Amino acid sequence: MSGRRALFAALVLLLSAAGAQAGSETRAARSFSPEGLAKVSDYIQKEIVAGTFPGAILLLQQHGKPVYYENFGVRDAATELSMSADTIFRLYSMSKPITTVMAMMLVEEGKLSLEDPVSKYIPAFGEMKVGVETKAEDGKVSLALEPVNRPVTIKDLMRHTSGLPYGYYGGGLVCELYAAANLFRSNLSNAEFAAKIATLPLAEQPGTVWDYGFSTDVLGRVVEVISGKTLLQFEKERLLDPLGMTETAFFVADPAKFPRIAEPMPADRNINPTTEVRDIRRPLKWESGGGGMIGTIGDYARFAQMLLSGGTYEGRRYLKPETIALMASDHIRPETKIARDQNYYPGGSSGFGLGFAVRTSVPPGTSWPLGEYRWDGVGGTFFFIDPEDDLFGIFMVQTPSQRGRIQLALKTLIYQAMGR
Repeated sequence: MSGRRALFAALVLLLSAAGAQAGSETRAARSFSPEGLAKVSDYIQKEIVAGTFPGAILLLQQHGKPVYYENFGVRDAATELSMSADTIFRLYSMSKPITTVMAMMLVEEGKLSLEDPVSKYIPAFGEMKVGVETKAEDGKVSLALEPVNRPVTIKDLMRHTSGLPYGYYGGGLVCELYAAANLFRSNLSNAEFAAKIATLPLAEQPGTVWDYGFSTDVLGRVVEVISGKTLLQFEKERLLDPLGMTETAFFVADPAKFPRIAEPMPADRNINPTTEVRDIRRPLKWESGGGGMIGTIGDYARFAQMLLSGGTYEGRRYLKPETIALMASDHIRPETKIARDQNYYPGGSSGFGLGFAVRTSVPPGTSWPLGEYRWDGVGGTFFFIDPEDDLFGIFMVQTPSQRGRIQLALKTLIYQAMGR
């Protein structure tokens, strides 16, 4: 058996245990054409030949079983080690759904409410103000601090309406303060991080604007406060270890695993103008629930299948089906009157749920399914869950500069291969 076929067989054995249950409960769904999938493979190969990225992995799993799995290229152009199922990737914002799932477990247990003020768990949030720019007669712009109209809530953290920006885009005096705080590089504990961010002003009144930022990192600290454990300890106890996500963490602790780390091309290492991709070989104190996790495609596939199966995997329940449905519902729909920031990453055909973008309309020129929910990472990885077709897809790659273009092209080809 060839190496590629052996890896595919291994993934089938690894991931199909939940397939009988998942497949038996679903109605007939569209299937993929071999010709369409060949075009998907050709596209990825051409990008590698063009030097966009050294290698990638794509998994499409339907009815609980892999229907497409391919390793492409190499993990790292410097080592030329072949891409394989045990390759470790920087997940960045694909950490956010995991952190949100942990918080929703606490909601189900009655230990947390979506309407709770964050200050109930992090008291310093009760003192936060909103930064409002004012212009004097001489044209000079200054920052005034105004009281919040209502407290920042747990739901605000989950749907990015807390007023906590990242600060590296958007401009304005509040964003400048966040950039100057150097939160990405400070390597604080989650408790220290929450304390520091609470000294900064909010960019908007809570519940008024979808503004992508540090919300999920603060949510991770809330999880710690309630559980009495570090975020990773709680994740391992309640999700990672039971699911078999043994490679998912916040850095690679074992030097023997360093050769398994995927790297972008040498000229494609900038996340933003001032920040390079993180060296995940270095120990890290900050357990960033919003963007710090690393993992393999097999680990994330277990997580995705659990979501697609309504909160269960291999006979164990992690969340109730109604909780998954709540998370995958649009929580910034028009009647909420929540505005969208200038970069609104979900795009015009999608709203945002609790931890995911949610497709609410069909993009022009496509027949993509409504109700698909998804997210991605700034390093290039992305995943989507399509309940209508009982399907999920995961693309693992490290290419910060080309992630948006590649994600759109691949999603288009994948759905075309299904006749959508």
